[in-house]
Amino acid sequence: MRNVIGNQITTQTHNIDDRMKLIKLILIFTLATQTIFSQKATVNEFSAIDKKALQLPDSLTKTTDLIASYITSNFSTDKDKSRAIFIWVASNIQYDIDNMFAINFYEKKEDKIAKPLKTRKGICENYASLFTDICIKSGLKSFVIEGYTKQNGFTDYIPHAWSAALIDTSWFLFDPTWGSGYVNGGKFFKKINNDYFKAHPATFIKSHIPFDYLWQFLNYPITNQEFYEGKTQQNKTKAYFSFKDTLQAYEKLSHIDQLISSAYRVEKNGVKNSMVFDRLQHLKLEIENDRHTKTVNSYNSAVVDYNEAINGLNEFINYRNKQFTPKKSDPEIQSMLDVPDNKLKEAKNKLGEISSTDVNTVNMIRQLTKSIDDASKQMKEQQDWLKLYFSKSKSGRKSMFYKVTWFGIPLN
Repeated sequence: MRNVIGNQITTQTHNIDDRMKLIKLILIFTLATQTIFSQKATVNEFSAIDKKALQLPDSLTKTTDLIASYITSNFSTDKDKSRAIFIWVASNIQYDIDNMFAINFYEKKEDKIAKPLKTRKGICENYASLFTDICIKSGLKSFVIEGYTKQNGFTDYIPHAWSAALIDTSWFLFDPTWGSGYVNGGKFFKKINNDYFKAHPATFIKSHIPFDYLWQFLNYPITNQEFYEGKTQQNKTKAYFSFKDTLQAYEKLSHIDQLISSAYRVEKNGVKNSMVFDRLQHLKLEIENDRHTKTVNSYNSAVVDYNEAINGLNEFINYRNKQFTPKKSDPEIQSMLDVPDNKLKEAKNKLGEISSTDVNTVNMIRQLTKSIDDASKQMKEQQDWLKLYFSKSKSGRKSMFYKVTWFGIPLN
């Protein structure tokens, strides 16, 4: 029995040894496999594009037109172009730590672009504006997007700007600022992060939410409240939102109507924090300023038309007083009245398009309208006289230039 037991124990020991060897082989294979996959994960699939993009000569970096020319000459597909632009901006612009809180969405676009090209420094709006401008000039449809962000479960208290670009037929999101590196201990560390290159909207919304939900590029946009709560999954029980159709319609709107539609969506999505509130207030202010500018421009344009009409009417009266000398053809004479007559009509139409409740503006419009009406009466008198003039013979026409007494003596 002992031998049997001993033999059995010996046999089990051999089996254990064999298993241990097998486990070691499996572990070695697994580690080797993990090493291979790890090496593959670190391979930059964009290395060839990046290398070519970063060979952009410094002499061609003074303007976005020159940069775009290099991009279009060296890259053909939308994806390659967007990558080349992203890597050049992210690699060549340093984050401006000193001005990281000096975000001014209302600075001129040209200034936002010129600064990083000149100083090689910038903040989010500079990165985004630069990226988008080069995209557009390289043949890619692109927009700068404004909103706010969340990192490590914490919602930031300063607004942010990033970009969207249409790659072939789909919209993707790009954050060249976050893609360029990170801030730690008050210092900026350059480190390319490809998570913010060509990101899918459904993924991007976890960390970036636009003020206007149109720029989420989602059919079931999330609210500001949901963003705070981390509920960023697409909820298909909501009403369907066709962002593609809305975007198409948005692009056809006038500037003021774009502002109005955007303000509506911003307010509808919930005024959750001061950043959303400030953006909404600025939108409303822009709308009011745009309306005021449009009113002033329309009124001034009506004044110009009125003055030109009066000058034209006076020219005709002076020409009539000179008994139509030097001689002109009938169509030329008629045109002398028709042109100013049309100007008066244009002036009145422009005033009619102005909608304002401002008392001063209303009074100015009322006074100008009265002046136009008075001039129109004089215009009609001249038109009626001219119509009669054209209906007469040569001698009859000549007689119309004279006023006579009861005794037939000419007065002039």
